[in-house]
Amino acid sequence: MGWVSTGDGYEVALVEGRVAARATTGRSAGRQLKSLPRALKGHPEVDRLRRFAEWLERHDAACVAQVDAWMVSSLPVPTGLLARVWPDTAWQSALRDLVVVGDDPDDVGFLRGATDAGELQLVNLDGETVRIAPRTVTLPHPVLLPDLDDLRDFAAELGMVQRVEQIHRGTWRKPEDLRARSTEVRDFAGGSFRSRFALAARASSLGYRVSGGYATTRVRDGVRTVEAAVWIGEPYWDGGVETGALNWQDQDGRALPLVEVGPVAWSEGMRMAAALYAGRVIEEGKNA
Repeated sequence: MGWVSTGDGYEVALVEGRVAARATTGRSAGRQLKSLPRALKGHPEVDRLRRFAEWLERHDAACVAQVDAWMVSSLPVPTGLLARVWPDTAWQSALRDLVVVGDDPDDVGFLRGATDAGELQLVNLDGETVRIAPRTVTLPHPVLLPDLDDLRDFAAELGMVQRVEQIHRGTWRKPEDLRARSTEVRDFAGGSFRSRFALAARASSLGYRVSGGYATTRVRDGVRTVEAAVWIGEPYWDGGVETGALNWQDQDGRALPLVEVGPVAWSEGMRMAAALYAGRVIEEGKNA
């Protein structure tokens, strides 16, 4: 964005998300000032740029949230849509370097660009740049990526950084020796918190929904939506609490046997339970 004249010896512009000013006259003409002059604090152009900066920030966050939702659900995304939004720097920042899979399972690579013709440019594990143009692609949840370790190593070699946590997202694989009738996991139960409010606040800060006595997250796992839930204590209880068991429910509210929980729902539920448990009070001293 270029500099806009305020008509009183100054120009203003957005620089790295903040309103900046520079003088148009005198010895400092053309030089960016360290702070906004007092005369510009209430100027309409400054106010307009601030509102625009706030919109850009909300737009950026919305792009990241949408791409994260595509990745967690592993839903097919139209290739043409990705190519259309790529010129937008906010979308591009959220999408760049995510692992993309085309129609052929071997069409796997890190997304590095998109063309006007609707092609996606990927860097594969051989270090080659390839172009694919299937009708849809997926941005798979990492638990579904068979070459996850290789992808992590390759990304580290190239210094890739993903804004949407994908290949470095914490994953949990479902054990194969689960009991047929078991409906809960207690690996992260028993984490002590000084108050139910503190535990609920931690859940909310991590992006999880607090409903009744539970912290929950909804995950599309294959063809159905599953809700993972961790008990965090009765609402309005003002004493200490402990994290409870983790369980999963289908859309009808039926508790799912663990053997019926899909790989993505299992991983995301365990990720939530582990993140809540990590904030527990840890006793120090001889009796810890």
